[in-house]
Amino acid sequence: MGMAGNTFGKLFRVTTAGVSHGPGYLCIIDGCPAGLELSVEDLLPDLRRRRPGQSLLTTQRDEADIPEIWSGVFEGRTDGTPIGLLFRNADQRSTDYSDIREKYRPGHADYTFDAKYGFRDYRGGGRSSARETVCRVAAGAIAKKLLVRAGIRVVGYVKQVGPVVADIPDPTVITLEHVEATPVRCPIPETAQQMIALIDMVRKDRDSIGGICELVATGVPPGLGEPVFDKLKADLGKAMLSLPAVLGFEYGAGFAVATARGSANNDVFVPAATPRATSGVNLQTETNRHGGMLGGISSGMPIVCRVAIKPTSSIPRAQRTVTRTGEPTEILVKGRHDPCLLPRFVPMGEAMMALVLIDHLLRAKVSRL
Repeated sequence: MGMAGNTFGKLFRVTTAGVSHGPGYLCIIDGCPAGLELSVEDLLPDLRRRRPGQSLLTTQRDEADIPEIWSGVFEGRTDGTPIGLLFRNADQRSTDYSDIREKYRPGHADYTFDAKYGFRDYRGGGRSSARETVCRVAAGAIAKKLLVRAGIRVVGYVKQVGPVVADIPDPTVITLEHVEATPVRCPIPETAQQMIALIDMVRKDRDSIGGICELVATGVPPGLGEPVFDKLKADLGKAMLSLPAVLGFEYGAGFAVATARGSANNDVFVPAATPRATSGVNLQTETNRHGGMLGGISSGMPIVCRVAIKPTSSIPRAQRTVTRTGEPTEILVKGRHDPCLLPRFVPMGEAMMALVLIDHLLRAKVSRL
């Protein structure tokens, strides 16, 4: 059997191909409306936020991540045909991975790839490498441009690193400028400094640390999402869990509802301060414990979700493992790895949220006459 599941979305479809230590990555975006102004420069801001080597908080692999637009754009605008993007790999250093040809790295997909396919590309994880997200971030940048035209904004930030948690009572006031003010992408400066100190300590200890990224979409109209299997929350959950290193997804009050009573958890409806819906009564809720989605359909309130990111599995210290034949051994993973994935995860999470929202926005346009 070949590898399936490399396409995401129904109307706005993104397909990726490539491995981390091959020639590069291919991305095809199908379903982008014609007439959107688009150039490589539009894709670079988010790609630069994702790229390695931004600071000591991230891996030092040197990849410029400048895409080539091969199709779908004519005279500076999308033409309605599939958008083809090409990313060429530059700093591959496959020799960093010669030791893992016969050894399984703890926390990685080495063993499960072998179990599924019988062999694997051992150079940096091959298809399961987080380098694949370069395609998603580029596609997400296009989705964001379309969403802005509909008045929808997506912002992500680092909410937590290890035990250090940022207090952010109103996620909707956070701007991109707040997020980009520090290399850890936490919008609260004092907390950001604590996070940076923790990551630096962990890095010097030849270890890694996990955390939580919070993602917020404002300006989302009510009515996006399908009521059963394609709930907006279900597609957001799949989108986030499809990203590397994500172990948990929640929205609104999330797991806190486990200890809440209905009388305290329900959000009370009140008349909207500004028009939200194109038809029906204009409403909003006094609180937003439902995270902007009821019955899997957007309510018009901000969509707020969080994802838990594990500590980087590749750490520069010896770990116990086994060979492909089951012989006990030790492995020291060489190469360049993030001591904390959170700062570079932010643009990845934003991209996947944007892809879900633009797909459902396009689907909503064909769901009623």
